[in-house]
Amino acid sequence: MSANEPLFDAIVRIDRLPSAGRSLSVDLDSDTLSTLARELKLTAIERFKAELTVVPFRGGIRAQGRLDARIEQPSVVSFEPVFQDIDEPVDRIFLPEPTGHAPTPGSEVFVDLEDDDFPDHIDGPEVDLSALLIETLSLALDPYPRRPGESLETLGIDLGPAESGPFAALNKLKKNSDSDP
Repeated sequence: MSANEPLFDAIVRIDRLPSAGRSLSVDLDSDTLSTLARELKLTAIERFKAELTVVPFRGGIRAQGRLDARIEQPSVVSFEPVFQDIDEPVDRIFLPEPTGHAPTPGSEVFVDLEDDDFPDHIDGPEVDLSALLIETLSLALDPYPRRPGESLETLGIDLGPAESGPFAALNKLKKNSDSDP
């Protein structure tokens, strides 16, 4: 597999999309689940399913639906397996790159990053939604997974006094100088 080749097929051709839109179902097989788990540096992905409705939208498309997945990754505390069920909404707009409106050098361009409907730009007649689904999964992952009730203290690891380090020493100096007349 090349670096630009998608892990799974979720390609929608804009020029062949019916005006009422179409449904797209993704249910990955075990080989693809293993490859995706390796790519995302997870222990395993047990389930990865998506149901999307793709409709034409202003010369591009709008993809809406849900991603359902179950992943396994090690706890950041004990390295024991932690499972996470993911049920995420998907709603993304893909529009063709505007033509003829290229900003001139030195001109200001306003981009509202807070806008929820900030579109992705596409070039060509097709959109590969596999990257969108992988991105949705990646953003839903718990970056610091741990089992319920698990902490360093439950493992018997002493973190030392709460006030240690350079700022604790500075704080001690400040307290001493405050008590001086």
